[in-house]
Amino acid sequence: MGSTQIDAKVSPYKEKKGEEYMNEDQTSHFRTILEGWRTDLMEEVDRTVHHMQDDAANFPDPNDRATQEEEFTLELRTRDRERKLIKKIKQSLEDLDKGDYGYCESCGTDIGIRRLEARPTATLCIDCKTLDEIREKNRV
Repeated sequence: MGSTQIDAKVSPYKEKKGEEYMNEDQTSHFRTILEGWRTDLMEEVDRTVHHMQDDAANFPDPNDRATQEEEFTLELRTRDRERKLIKKIKQSLEDLDKGDYGYCESCGTDIGIRRLEARPTATLCIDCKTLDEIREKNRV
């Protein structure tokens, strides 16, 4: 599994007719996704540390040394993005515990099951996210 992809072992949530939004089944479903994703990312971090410790070599050839340094730099950049993602996942799990998960932090409306399936750490509904992106684009 790619480190920024959601675990494919969890099937998409199938909404039942008339069920309440963010009921126990839905929150349990998203908790499973978020916890699995966090675990996978943490394992990836551990693999990187071991890889860098095991593969670090002092190559006499400057080109080999430069190649290894570039490889490590790219790997560390990827891990930094994943570290930020782990922080977002942690916040989403805290929101689940508080009962705030799945609701737009800007307008309070439902974010929606399908959007959360695609981006489980989403904190804005699609309308507020679109407005946010338009504002950001106009600032540039």
